[in-house]
This record gives sequence, C-alpha cells and structure tokens, in this order.
Amino acid sequence: MDLSGAFGILLAMAASCLLFLLFSWKKKLRSLPPGPTPLPFVGNMLQVDVKELIKSLRELSQTYGPMYTFHLGSRPCVVLSGYQVLKEALIDKAEEFSGRGDFPAVQMWSKGNGIVYGTGERWKQLRRFAITTFKNFGMGKRSMEERIKEEAQFLVAEFHKTQGKPFDPTFFLSCAGSNIICTLVFGDRFEYTDKKFLMLLDLINSNWKLMSSTWGQIMRHIPGPHRQIYKNYLKLAAFVGERLEMNRQTLDPNSPRDFIDCFLIKVQQEKNNPDTHFNEDTMSKTTVNLFFAGTETVSSTLRYGFRILLRHPEVEEKLHEEIDRVIGANRSPCMEDRSRMPYTDAVIHEIQRYADIVPMGVPHTITRDIEFRGYHLPKDLNIIPLICTSQFDPTQFKNPSAFDPTHFLDESGRFKKNEAFMAFSAGKRVCLGEGLAIMELFLFLTTTLQNFKLKPLMDPQDIDITPESTGLGSIPRPYQFCLIPR
Repeated sequence: MDLSGAFGILLAMAASCLLFLLFSWKKKLRSLPPGPTPLPFVGNMLQVDVKELIKSLRELSQTYGPMYTFHLGSRPCVVLSGYQVLKEALIDKAEEFSGRGDFPAVQMWSKGNGIVYGTGERWKQLRRFAITTFKNFGMGKRSMEERIKEEAQFLVAEFHKTQGKPFDPTFFLSCAGSNIICTLVFGDRFEYTDKKFLMLLDLINSNWKLMSSTWGQIMRHIPGPHRQIYKNYLKLAAFVGERLEMNRQTLDPNSPRDFIDCFLIKVQQEKNNPDTHFNEDTMSKTTVNLFFAGTETVSSTLRYGFRILLRHPEVEEKLHEEIDRVIGANRSPCMEDRSRMPYTDAVIHEIQRYADIVPMGVPHTITRDIEFRGYHLPKDLNIIPLICTSQFDPTQFKNPSAFDPTHFLDESGRFKKNEAFMAFSAGKRVCLGEGLAIMELFLFLTTTLQNFKLKPLMDPQDIDITPESTGLGSIPRPYQFCLIPR
C-alpha cells in the first residue's frame, strides 16, 4: 500500500472518530437545555471572548434564553441567567442545586475538601460546625460588633498617617477585613506592619486576581498563570499549619479560644470514628477557606465602594449629612444606627449590587437527577449561576446599569429590600459570613466617612468605575486617592 492510501485510511478513521464523538455528544445533550454547538475537547471556548467570559455568557442568554448548555472544554455546564430562574434553582430547589461544581485551578489544591469547595455530607457537617462555632464566639452579637468597632479605629489611625497625601487603600482595607476573620479563626489580630501578615494578604490578593481570570476558571492540565494559584495556596496552608501547631501546643479543651481550638477538640472527639469528616486535612483546608474568604470579599467591596464614591461626590455628600445628623462627631458608629440611616444602608447595598464582587458565584452541581423547567438534569451536572444577572436584572431594578442608591429606597426614603439582591449568593450555599460582612461594611464605611472626606486625583467624571477584570470576582481598577480629615 502506498503512502497516499495509508494516509487516506488514517484520515477516514479520524473522520469516523470525530463523527462518533459528535454523535455521542449530541445524544448525551438531548436532555439538556439547548445551547451553542460544542466542538470536541474545546467545547464552546472558541465561540466566546475568553477575556470577557461572563459578558459572553450573558450575551448567549439573549440567544438561548435564561437556561442553556455551555461547554467549558469537555465539561457540559448549564448556565442560569436572570433573577427568576436563579430563584427557582438556588432557593426553590436549594437542596438539589447545592453541590459544589468544578473549579479546576483551585481544586488542584482543595481536592474537593474544605468548607467552600467541599460537597455532600462532609460540607453539610463542616458548615453546621462553622456556623455554631462562630455564633459561640460572637458572630452577629454585640461582642463581635465591639471587635469590628475597635478595628475600625485602627483603620482610621492608619488613614490619618497618610496626612492627606495620595495612597492606594488596598492593603489597609485588606488588613482591616482580614483581622476580623483572624480574631474568629486565630484568636487575635495582626499589626498592619507585620511582614508575614502582609505577605499572606499579598498571596490572597494575587490568587483572587488569578482566580478571576479565564485561566483560573477553565484550565487544569496545561501550563499557565493559573498554576500559581496552587503554589499560593500551599503557602497559605503552610502558614495555617504553623498556627494549628501553635494552638495544639497550648490547647485547653475546657476553654477554647478560637475556631482552630474548637476544630482540634472536634478532631480529638472523632478520632475513633472511621467515617468522620473532621481530620487534619479538612481542618487545614477549611481554615484557609475562611481566612481567604473573610479577607478578600469585604476588602474588595470597600475598595470598589470608595472608588464609586469618588465618582459620585453627591452620594458622599448625602452620606456625610446622614452620618452627622444621626451619629455626630463625638462617638463611634454602632449597628443600632443602621436602622436610622436608610440612605447609608441603601448606598452599601447598591455598592454591593453594582460592584458585583462575585458575579458568577462559585460553580454548583446537581446533587441528584431532577426535572427542572422541562429538562432532565443529571446528578453531578455542573451549574454556572450568573449571580450578576439577578443583580442587574432590568425587571427587578429600574436602572440596573447605573449606580443608583434609590434601588433600595421607597418613595418615602425608607430602606426597602429587593429579593433580586444576591450579593451573598442564595439558597444552601449562601455565604455563612453574611451577617459578619454586613457589620464590617457598615462600621468600616461610616467610621471612615465620619472622620474623612474623599478627594479624587482627577475630575470625578473621568473616573472609570467598571471593573479591571471580571471572573470569579470583579476586580476594581487600581487607584489612589486622598483622605482629608473633617
């Protein structure tokens, strides 16, 4: 047989394999919602702008509707878009949609363990344990409020050191937010000048950016910047390991000091249970999860919030007026003030809605075979909940593309809730630190504005408040500004 004949046979075999794969895929996808036709191995990735993945996914919903199938490489995912379908899935069918989906670059490290990336019974037990432990240490209570008020004063003291000169607020805000979760998890806070603490915050900030890139969301087996996520997590885990050992050496089972102590006690109690979910690896990964999530989300929201206020000085002026009228200058803000400050409450909610810090949430999976909106969704199917499409749903917000605090005010100027507000996600996977984050955002923002006026370095109209990048998180553009003492 000559070479041309052999080549023809190989070409025919390759074509047959390709047709077989396409046929198999189509058969597999018959029960799923329609979507763009995927290609073997690459899925739909050649049909979207990978640098603007969320924007592309939102645009596809205009063609295929609020629920469609999209392939991230070889993985079929069902994308949910818009308040109504997100409510039906995450809230009305909360249990069925509560599995944790695949997040390749992170799960290289987590391997499905920990409170954020775990699933099934292990995740349920970890969540119950964390909620109970945090409540015992004051989360949502006055004792934690006092701790946040104290940290707010440390933050203001650091701001005063800038002496009205331009500065980047990133690490000040990261330190403040991180110290609150450190109090719960590690039992104490860090100084803003602590070199190890600043290194850890830099690792968290770096990972947040990488996880928000397309590389971080879809890549697994090929080289790329996402590989740094794994290395950074190992460094975070090493630090947590040091803290775990410190606690272990000084542990008093009758007087736990923090979350780590409680976990160590639980591990000891369960040591003879072969089916336990409480072990050293789970403790390490859960602690890193809490440290990471408690640091980045609040600090990113505040960082984005200050940039938005620089763009809208008229909003800052109204905030100053309400703070001066309700709180004054002679005492620190407290959570009791919130009910008497509807405009401030509305602004904070609108910052969270507009900043949209976690626009697509963390991927979910189906926990059992179900019928949903006329389609059969099999167990373990990946779900991408586009939380941003609820936060920007034009049927729920009158002017979703604009920053407008009146989205959360009624005609009488009183604060009003909106069910489409999903800044903390929704359903079984709603952020367990929601109450803590609300306290932090209110107390940090009001304490800062009680003491300072924001001064931009350019004309407010020229300030770009669109995100620098959008993926797992919406990353605010880097900026500097001045804080002028009032």
